[in-house]
Amino acid sequence: MYDPLRAKTKVALSVAACFLFGLALASQFGFVETAIELPVIQTAPAVAEEAVQPALDLSEAFVNIADAVTPSVVRIETVRRLARDAGAQEGNPFRRPPRQEVPPLSSGSGFIISADGHVMTNHHVIDDAERITVVLPDGRDFGARLVGTDPTTDIAVIKIEGDGFPAISLGSSADVEVGEWVLAIGNPGFSRAAPDRLDYTVTAGIVSAVGRSLNLLDQTLGRDPAFEGRAGYAIENYIQTDAVINSGNSGGPMVNLRGQVIGINSAMMTQTGAYQGYGFAIPIDLAHQVMNDLIAYGRVKRALLGVRVGSVASEDAEALGLPEVAGALVQQVTGGPAAGAGLRMGDVIMEVDGEKVETGNDLQHLIALKAPGDRITMTIYRRTTPGELKTSPVQVNVQLAEQPYTAPASETASRPGRNADEIGIRVGEITREHVMELGLESTRGVVVEEIQVGGPANRKNIFPGCVIIEIGGTPVEGLRDYRDAMRDVSAGDVVSMIATCDYTGRAPQMYNIRVPR
Repeated sequence: MYDPLRAKTKVALSVAACFLFGLALASQFGFVETAIELPVIQTAPAVAEEAVQPALDLSEAFVNIADAVTPSVVRIETVRRLARDAGAQEGNPFRRPPRQEVPPLSSGSGFIISADGHVMTNHHVIDDAERITVVLPDGRDFGARLVGTDPTTDIAVIKIEGDGFPAISLGSSADVEVGEWVLAIGNPGFSRAAPDRLDYTVTAGIVSAVGRSLNLLDQTLGRDPAFEGRAGYAIENYIQTDAVINSGNSGGPMVNLRGQVIGINSAMMTQTGAYQGYGFAIPIDLAHQVMNDLIAYGRVKRALLGVRVGSVASEDAEALGLPEVAGALVQQVTGGPAAGAGLRMGDVIMEVDGEKVETGNDLQHLIALKAPGDRITMTIYRRTTPGELKTSPVQVNVQLAEQPYTAPASETASRPGRNADEIGIRVGEITREHVMELGLESTRGVVVEEIQVGGPANRKNIFPGCVIIEIGGTPVEGLRDYRDAMRDVSAGDVVSMIATCDYTGRAPQMYNIRVPR
């Protein structure tokens, strides 16, 4: 007798059996993935927090310092010349040169010292700049004006227009001690290998030494005709650190654990071009003194004592009967206040206004912190007869004069060079010759003939030979259209253009370029 329920059960069992058989067969031939057991990963701390709490506290301090300081650290981009297409020398002024032939943008670091836009940096960062651009951490960029610069200390002050800028806190370098923790903050800047830029690097280390002299500035001044015969006038009293300072970090701040600037990152010692553990910063007390003069006068009013000195060596201490190997040995009296006060060759200056003088660099630094006209009291040791030294130090009072070598700062424009427009290019009409040379399809548009190296357009990869065909949604048929489109452009505006360049295969591409403020 036919039983419907029994028949349905047989069918269901048959289907299940077929499914299981098929699944086993598929698994055998690799059609079905088998479950893989992942290893159990441990995430619990391997060391108790209490055991490393001091290190965790220091790490948190570094984070807090970086958060507080980096908003004030800026990138400084400089333009030193207007570049024409290298092909012009071959009779073709319109072909874009190979990309590597276009000089890279020069950049360094700086930091905002006042809410009204004063920025401190190194002299060598802005030296010979035709144009200076300051880029803030929030991406805004401003054309900067040179307030003043001092090659003898490698300090410069520039100014951007505006208010409410995040100013950094200046500390004092007088009490900096070997072994204390410091952070060096800077901005390696623009790199064609890294077009997104390596912004705002923070490195940590300790103070390795104070009062270092590398003779770098004197060597640089010796190659400058304006300072001929002035060797020895540079002031070098660097703070040495093992915190990484590379070339792009020049001009950035070195800060203590309270987030105060104690130095300006300035140099590194290397034999290979790579970091080797020796970084150097200009003491902020000296930089602050220079900054005040540059803002007030546009130049440094440097105090003059009128001596050439060296550091006391052990042989000097023995020959002169000094109580210790310390002091600044007068090697030559060059005139001025020193001569008037009766200083002599062989005198050893041990103190200035109660501040101990350990080396010749110390004396230069202490005098540099004074102003012309200041009266100082020096403690010196002096030989009276051969082989004999006065039993008590001699007090000498001197009124400092002003060094004659400093000069007003040269003007540095914050606007484009003479051959460039607001975005740093010069354009011309397209002729049939351009069409043939550049492989264009028509004479529509304008051709870029010159660029301002490192200018706004150049930073967006506009080069000689690019053809601009549209600005702000309006077609550009020729030079008149281009000038009409650019006529009402103001500082801070963004110019949106479409252009074709040979490195894009002459495919139209959009470029948004901000006019510097």
